[in-house]
This record gives sequence, structure tokens and C-alpha cells, in this order.
Amino acid sequence: MTEPATLVSADNDFGIMAVLFLIAGGAFLAERTRWGANLTGAVIAILAAIAAANLKIIPHSAQAFDFVFGYFVPVLIPLFLFRANLRHMLFETTRMTGAFMIAALGTVLGVIVAVGLLDLSALAPEAGVEPARREAGMAGLFASTYIGGSVNYAALGEVTGLNQDRSFFSAATATDNLFSAVFLSVLALLPGWNWLARRFKRYEDTSEADVAAADAPNPEKITAATLTLALAASITFVAIGDAITAWFEVASLRYAIITLLVLVAATAAPRWMERLHGGFELGVGLAFVFFAAIAAGADLNAMIRVAPILVVLVVILLSVHLVVLLGLGRAFGLTVEELVTASNAAVLGATTAPALAAARGWNDLVTPGVLVGVLGYALGTFVGTALFHFWPG
Repeated sequence: MTEPATLVSADNDFGIMAVLFLIAGGAFLAERTRWGANLTGAVIAILAAIAAANLKIIPHSAQAFDFVFGYFVPVLIPLFLFRANLRHMLFETTRMTGAFMIAALGTVLGVIVAVGLLDLSALAPEAGVEPARREAGMAGLFASTYIGGSVNYAALGEVTGLNQDRSFFSAATATDNLFSAVFLSVLALLPGWNWLARRFKRYEDTSEADVAAADAPNPEKITAATLTLALAASITFVAIGDAITAWFEVASLRYAIITLLVLVAATAAPRWMERLHGGFELGVGLAFVFFAAIAAGADLNAMIRVAPILVVLVVILLSVHLVVLLGLGRAFGLTVEELVTASNAAVLGATTAPALAAARGWNDLVTPGVLVGVLGYALGTFVGTALFHFWPG
């Protein structure tokens, strides 16, 4: 089905990129205001992009968005990891792994509760899946996407056969996109909720002093040369990582390999990597553009028109996920920031977790966020497939 006309057409690549960058720049400016500081720039970018797409200013899908996902996202990872010296990060990664496993458990319990409460057997009639197995398919589908992300979602669409019903799968994708963006906004706001923050262990960024000293405003440090070198280094890491991925034919490990290359370099040659001044700031700017591109895919009309019950399913699922996350996280002495990053990695994947952590200034959670997000890629398809095959009935 052809997408309705928008003010900026889907084939106007520069027009769409202009809107995305304007949204990102506006979010940075809004963050300087009192209300914007409370809402955070990431949330502002997400909400603005949802509004722009659903008000028909920009389309929900376009090659420009594919360019952001295909080129900005892999480049973001190295930009955030230039100072990721593993000698200082083992403790944080261990804690983050525990937080991620809690988040994954919250997703599984959320799926069980949501699918158990709702009658989903009438959905996706054109998929060729027996009504009794459709609930199992949806349990596997949404468990996979909220543990690993869109890669796992696509895989489970094929495993379950639900992707054969195009109208259903389009609505499910729209629901997933919208609530992923909204949930990212919720996660970004949680650490600023004083009532909640008082009930958790206080977060202390062990790298804050080092990063502040390294990135203190100094015109002699951040120059055109350092920005160019930072971008060159980031692109080079991606190119080498992709070559290794292609050589060994392990496409699913792309981000893991890129992350490993940067971690080795940052640990082996920290002084050289720290000279790439401005790379982190450049990464945060591109991350806001990435948030806007994700949020633009949320088609409210398609979601409501085709399968409103999916909205109820996802609301129940993510509500249970959040309750389990905060309840068990508090019991195990984890901080809100660690839990937010772990939940982000589970629900949205290895790309948004470090981006949000960097945007909020949680510098020592950036690398752990990438690593547990990659773990989610590995677990998501496995858990989703297991739920599909062993679901009762």
C-alpha cells in the first residue's frame, strides 16, 4: 500500500535529513530550558519525530531513514567507546549483565501475563498459522523483540509464520515502533523522578572525573582535525569489523566484533585514543538524529486501524517488564541508571542503550550497554523460539 503524501516526500532525502537534524538541534536547544532539562533532549527528539511523522510532515519510511540505520548506527558505537579502557570497566559490565538478565526476565513474564490475559487467536488469519498456535507465535514474536530488538523480531516473524499476513505484521511493526519510542522516553525520564531515585542506590559515574577533564571546553582540543580523525577512526573500525564479519559469515555478530575491535584499541592504546577529542560529542549529536529516525516509524493510524488489541498487549507486557525490572533491581542493589540502560538494551537493542547513556552523561555505562545489547541479540531469537515451541496449547 502506498504511503499517503507528506509535506516532505519519501524520495526527498535531503529534506528528510534536514528535518531529522533540525529536530535533533532543536532538542539540544530545548534541553537548555527548565522544562527541557526535566524532559531531556532524547525524549524531546523522540516526541517531536513522532509528531512530525503522524502530522504528515515527513513519511514513516524512506531511504533517508535506512541511511541513518545503516550508516549512522554502526559509526556511533566506536565514537562512544574511544575511552572504553577495559581495565576500568569489568565491575560495571558484571553488574550490567545482572541488570540485563532481570530485564529479560521481566520481558518473558510480561509476555506470559499479556498473552495469557488476551484472546489473540483471531489475529493474523492470513498467516496460515493455526488459531491455537497464533498466541504462541505472538508470545515468541514480542519476547524476541523486547529481549534482542528488530533483528530478532524479523527472525521470529519467519519462524512463527506471522509475517505471511502483511496487514497484521505491518500493524505489529507499527505498534512495536511506537511503544519502543514511547518506552525509551519513559526510561529517559525515570532517573529524574526523585521519589523513585530515593529508593535506589545512588549512581556514581567512576569515569566522570576523567571524562570531564578530557572533554573540558578547550578550543585547542576539539578542532576540525580532531573531529575528522575521530570520524575517520570510527569509520575505519566499522570497515574492519564488517570485513571480519563477511570473512567468517557471522552477520549477527557485527556489533560485537566492532565493539571488540574498539575495546582492544582503547585498552591497548588509551593515550592515543583519548586524543580523538570531540568524537564523543559528535556521537551524541548523531544519536539524537538516530532517535528521531526511530520515532518517525511509529504510524499511529496503521496501529489503531488494524489491530488495537496489540496496543493492549504491548502496554501490559512493558508494564510487567518495568515492575519486575525495578522490583528485582532494587532487591539486588542496582541503580536506576543501570536498570534503565539494561532495559533500553533489551527493549530497543545495542544501539540505543549506549546512545541514551552517553546523552545522559552515564559515561561508564556506555560500553556495558553495548555489550548486554549484543547479548540480547544472541538471546532474543533463542528465547522467542523456545516460547513459540513450548507454549501450552
